[in-house]
Amino acid sequence: MKKKLTFAIALLLLALVIGLAVLYFHKMQQMQEMVEILEFEKEQLTDEYEDLSIQFDGYQQMDIRNDSLQEQLAIEQQRVHDLLEELRITKVTNARRIAELKKELATVRSVMVGYVHQIDSLNRTNERLEKENRTYRRQNQQIQQQNNELQQKNTHLTETVTRAARLEVTGFDATMLNKRDKKTKQFSQIQKMQFTYTLGKNITCEPGLKQVYMRLTRPDGEVMLKNNPQRFNFESGQLESSISQEIEYAGESVSGTMYWIVEEILQTGKYTADFFIDSQHVGQYSFTLSK
Repeated sequence: MKKKLTFAIALLLLALVIGLAVLYFHKMQQMQEMVEILEFEKEQLTDEYEDLSIQFDGYQQMDIRNDSLQEQLAIEQQRVHDLLEELRITKVTNARRIAELKKELATVRSVMVGYVHQIDSLNRTNERLEKENRTYRRQNQQIQQQNNELQQKNTHLTETVTRAARLEVTGFDATMLNKRDKKTKQFSQIQKMQFTYTLGKNITCEPGLKQVYMRLTRPDGEVMLKNNPQRFNFESGQLESSISQEIEYAGESVSGTMYWIVEEILQTGKYTADFFIDSQHVGQYSFTLSK
């Protein structure tokens, strides 16, 4: 009887040991499966963090033209980098921290969506502004071109009006006089040169007193001048006149006479008389002296 009891207890203990062993192996199998699941989740989460980091790199390389937004992106990019490094060193058995990192990923993604919207809006605004700037530049170029054309027309009109208002010497005669103020053809008797000129009719010219300057040039090209010659403005400088005369001009044709007293030895050849009024060259005539 006693042997039977001992045998029964032994069988019971053996069954208990076998049951515990089966339970242990079952738990171990569950733990292994759980570790594999956690490893898969960690790998998947790591890939998602790396993808997000690559996206941030792409946005950082874009020409965003917004310093504040660029700075916020840099902060979030560093945050993703730090979380990724933490994830890599976190053990797969630390399910709690992995779950927290997963929540962090969702938060960063949500923030990134907001940045993406801002970037898209900023890009659209920049594109619109660039388009408007191109339009404004094109319009400004057109306006500038129109202004240049108008300025050219105004300049041409001003030149036309100036030419129209310019006086012109329309008649000229050179007479050689002797010492009795009589006309002479004898070269050796010339004591005075008489120059008669005519200003043509011009109703567009401003009436009033006009100072007529004449420059008399000898055959050798030298301008004949007296002491302290009268000077006048012409183009960008001043010229000296051989003779000058003030004449009243009222828009109608008018004549005047000027004299050159011969005090030098005259040359034979071609002489030139240039007339200037109001800083403008208004006529050129020539005559010849011969023995």
